[in-house]
Amino acid sequence: MSSQATGARILLTLAAFVIVVAGLREAEAIIVPFLLSALVAMICTPPLFWLQRKGVPTALSVLIIVGAIMVIGFIFGTIIGTSLNSFATNAPTYQARLKEETASLLGWLQGHGVDISMKVLNDYFDPSRAMQMITASLKQLGGVLTNAFLILITVVFILLEASGLPIKLRQALGNPDESMRHFKKITENVKHYLALKTLLSLGTGICVTILLLILGVDYAVLWGIIAFLFNYVPNIGSIIASVPAVLLAFIQFGPGKATIVAGGYLAINMLFGPVIEPKVMGRGLGLSTLVVFLSLVFWGWVLGPVGMLLSVVLTMIVKIALESRKDTRWLGILLGNPEAPEPVEVEES
Repeated sequence: MSSQATGARILLTLAAFVIVVAGLREAEAIIVPFLLSALVAMICTPPLFWLQRKGVPTALSVLIIVGAIMVIGFIFGTIIGTSLNSFATNAPTYQARLKEETASLLGWLQGHGVDISMKVLNDYFDPSRAMQMITASLKQLGGVLTNAFLILITVVFILLEASGLPIKLRQALGNPDESMRHFKKITENVKHYLALKTLLSLGTGICVTILLLILGVDYAVLWGIIAFLFNYVPNIGSIIASVPAVLLAFIQFGPGKATIVAGGYLAINMLFGPVIEPKVMGRGLGLSTLVVFLSLVFWGWVLGPVGMLLSVVLTMIVKIALESRKDTRWLGILLGNPEAPEPVEVEES
């Protein structure tokens, strides 16, 4: 193949990539609920298949699982909704208290020889704006709950189709054995990651809730749920989740207890991050640290906060899909961790 033809092929591929990304951004309102539905359905398929192996009819199995989802969703929705309404009501009071505590802290610093202008601080860090950003972010989280019915209905239909999907794929694909092998690899890797990450995130959320309840910080359960959710966001999720709780501790009790809360978050995330998570999850992701961070930025830009939550899962799927073809295998290797096992060589049919 000539260099001119190779260049044209590269440009065509890049153009197609740009068009697909632009389409994903424009269709975010449709894609995000579907991705969440697929995520929930993937988590629910193991108990669905277990019930089917026990002789429970498919329809009844789906009904049991959907009932469990509704109960859990109702509990989470009630806690989040009540807390969000209360927090929004008290937000002006918190903003005023934050300004007072900030002025007091500046006075203390100036008394110890650290001269910081209030005007300069407001130019770079406006306390009231910080609280407004937190309130807006929490409202966005509540906005996801408005799609709960659509997500639940989609999950029902995905679960009903789950048992017959492998048969349909075998009939539709030209090379069913090879394609099913890659499909199985994708689903098993994603399920493994989601199961372990959910357990670790649950442990993080419980520890954060207990810490904040002991220290008396308002809305401890809400911040625990946010820590649970944002623990799915790699690298910076735990930092983002800690900001509102630390700010609220600063507003309620001053810089001393806010420092304790920040230290508690750091200790919890050091325990579950560098200590427990590598031992439990090992090198199963096969993604380099740089790729994980860049995927967070990319999917967050394309799909918003939900894209950040699903960035690792989506990148894992893309990596395995690239490794499944000989002509794109090199891209899958570039996305991978150098310490991870080498992908299996793919034979083109």
